[in-house]
Amino acid sequence: MQSFTYTARNLRTGEKITADVEAENEAAAARLLTERGLAPLEIVPKKDEGLRLLFNRIPAKHMVIFSRQLSTLVNSGLPLVQSLDAVRGQTSNKQLKPIIAKIINDVEAGSSLAEAMAAHPKVFSDVYTSLIAAGEASGTLDVSLERLANQQEKDAEIVARLRGAMLYPFLVIIVLVGVVVFLMTSVLPQVESLYAGLPGVELPVITKLLLALSHFLLKFWWLIILAFGGGIFLLVRWVRTRPGRLFYDQFKLRAWGIGPLFMKLYMSRFARVSSTLVASGVPLIQVLNTTSKSIGNVHVEAAILRAAEEVKGGKALSESLAGDKHFLELVPNMVHTGEQSGSLDAMLGKLADYYEKEVDNQIKSIATVIEPVLMITVGIIALIIVAAVLLPIYSLAGKNFVKI
Repeated sequence: MQSFTYTARNLRTGEKITADVEAENEAAAARLLTERGLAPLEIVPKKDEGLRLLFNRIPAKHMVIFSRQLSTLVNSGLPLVQSLDAVRGQTSNKQLKPIIAKIINDVEAGSSLAEAMAAHPKVFSDVYTSLIAAGEASGTLDVSLERLANQQEKDAEIVARLRGAMLYPFLVIIVLVGVVVFLMTSVLPQVESLYAGLPGVELPVITKLLLALSHFLLKFWWLIILAFGGGIFLLVRWVRTRPGRLFYDQFKLRAWGIGPLFMKLYMSRFARVSSTLVASGVPLIQVLNTTSKSIGNVHVEAAILRAAEEVKGGKALSESLAGDKHFLELVPNMVHTGEQSGSLDAMLGKLADYYEKEVDNQIKSIATVIEPVLMITVGIIALIIVAAVLLPIYSLAGKNFVKI
């Protein structure tokens, strides 16, 4: 997906609008604008904003608060524009305030809330705008907003668990690298200078190897940093390409240890988003098309889109998902039960709860395994460095003892 800045005219009001849109290419962006009732005047690829987008990203908790506040105000009977204005006054996020102001202007100009939010794809996802559109169509906007807040909270909880589980290993690795670099660049050179002036002293092989590595670090530290930074940069750029993304997403599904975790994570996302959309009255084909964009894996996304095509051809959703390697066996079984009982949204909700608990358990299991592995690794590295420092001392002490 690429970002484009467009200038278009609202066919309903005649107003000229300038905003951003995400699409595969300029033609896709033009089609998307036409579907929104806009006549494109200019579509220009947006320059990569990298760090600005990273630091200006609106935190999930602020989006949850926005959804809940707007839901409460709409439910109380306050007109939509006044509700939006009240939320804008209460929000503390500096990036969200001007976006809400633009939404208010668009709604006052005649756009629906979903259309106004769709003009800000970096903030309001396809899932968000689809639920808002369904809520506006059915007159249950407050309910849709409440469901969105609940879903956002669930997503934030899972992400927080993943980050929390990875924080400890990350800190241990950072400290370990720092200690090793300090020993290699400060302690070992002193050992070398200590024995340099002693005739007939032969340093152990392990000490010689670490000293060679120490010399390399001291002489070419800039090259190591440059190679590491350049490698990360090129890897990130490659992952953003189509082949790189295909390989990376396949790796996440098949990698030993983390593959089952990611599969359960994708199943929980599929079930949670689908449950929310179905409960809001969104048509099943649209549910699948929208859900596919929220998964975060191109292979699972393609599997969902294949299922949508089969459903469009008359197949039941459970039949379309059955046998697909990108779906765990429980998913089509639970979907089938929901289809038979007429409570697909409830069954998908239970499925999401189950896989969210499974993700939590898997994270705990991985963390339990990682901790002793890290401790063993730290111990081995420490033993090697201590041996490199102490073995020359022992050999020298032995020689002195013989001379006496």
